Amino acid sequence: MSPLAALAAIDAIRAHFAARHAANRETPAIAAELRNILALLETVDFSRADEEYLRPSGHPVVRQLQQTPPQNVDAATGAIFRAFLPQLDALPWRYSYAPRPDAPDIGERMAWAELVGPIAPFRSDKVCLGLTAIGPRLLYPRHYHPAVETYLVVSGAAAWTAAGITRIHPPGALILHPANIVHAMETGDEPLLAAYAWTGDVETLSAYEDDAGAAASHAPGKPNRTEPPPMNRT
Repeated sequence: MSPLAALAAIDAIRAHFAARHAANRETPAIAAELRNILALLETVDFSRADEEYLRPSGHPVVRQLQQTPPQNVDAATGAIFRAFLPQLDALPWRYSYAPRPDAPDIGERMAWAELVGPIAPFRSDKVCLGLTAIGPRLLYPRHYHPAVETYLVVSGAAAWTAAGITRIHPPGALILHPANIVHAMETGDEPLLAAYAWTGDVETLSAYEDDAGAAASHAPGKPNRTEPPPMNRT
């Protein structure tokens, strides 16, 4: 992915968040977090990118998206979808949870591509910004992390569970996960593309609630200080 393409994708997400905040129609908690995300992004140096983190990963989730192209796209998120769609092959997708016996192929069917964060092309220890892709008919198991997480559904619809409550969130939905809330996502027949932001503690590992795999993973935004960023390749 080129630095200019990465910036275009980041700008599309930032513009959407800014417009949603300006419309003053969100809940107070979401409005406050959008304001926080936008302020933290202002502190990021976008004048230069670390191109090591822009290398295409060849992650198999791209084939999932190409084989079952998202059809459910909201007009409000169309600009983000169009910014990312031509770049799917070029994005630095990764998945680095430890294997789960109950979901042996999950690492090939979901991934995230981080553009701002501790191990992203545009470095920040305060905020993360990127895209999550989950293939069709897949459960992203219950997990939690100390970072505050905001998701924007770009395309597809999925069942989102947080604190024991499940809702179907369509494109355009904003979902806020407070720190350490247990949450999960499950797709139907269509893959999910969602932009995400992390704020607060973006360094600490995400952990599965049931510890079915390893106790924790390198979640979006979590750097590995002693090794290169994990990249799953076909």
